[in-house]
Amino acid sequence: KINAQTKNRFLNMYELEVIKKTGKEGRYYVSSRAENEKDLKLVTHENKADGVIIFGVTPDLQKVLLVRQYRYPIDAYVYELPAGLIDAGETYRVAAVREVHEETGLIVKETDDIFVVNPLLFSSPGMTDESNALACAVISVEDTSALSQTGAVGSELFAGFKLLSKEEAREILRQGCDEHGNYFSVYTWCALMYFVSGMWE
Repeated sequence: KINAQTKNRFLNMYELEVIKKTGKEGRYYVSSRAENEKDLKLVTHENKADGVIIFGVTPDLQKVLLVRQYRYPIDAYVYELPAGLIDAGETYRVAAVREVHEETGLIVKETDDIFVVNPLLFSSPGMTDESNALACAVISVEDTSALSQTGAVGSELFAGFKLLSKEEAREILRQGCDEHGNYFSVYTWCALMYFVSGMWE
């Protein structure tokens, strides 16, 4: 049995009444982007990503673009990849193009190379069914001065960009945090590992 605990557009909590393999009854709590019980992945079993995260690499594949975004749960600006939810009826590509423009000001053209790196990754399946597709977009940007974050919507707060070389990415990975002493998400860590390993190529 599933009991909705909240009703919100972006994130909800559900209580599950479960019977364990031992035969004992218990409760389990799940956070989800689903707006109702019927859309939970444990109900639909659909392998459908909620959002898309975009790895922006320069044409020579030698730099990756990160944004600094404020995250309320940890009260810090952290390095991330441009990302956002996939709206109803959108493909991952359409959502990726929209999010890149909103968060960087860049316009990804139809002729630009953009492809899926992984169609579905779960963020933390022990407590949420949230999932994201990971996409790569080849972006033509030489420096960050032409980029803009005026497209931020709602509660989004940004504090600039960084074009990381492979050596700079390795240093952040070695340190475990950025130059401001802030840690980052597992998605950022995966992207940097993917980048320095040369798998882009």
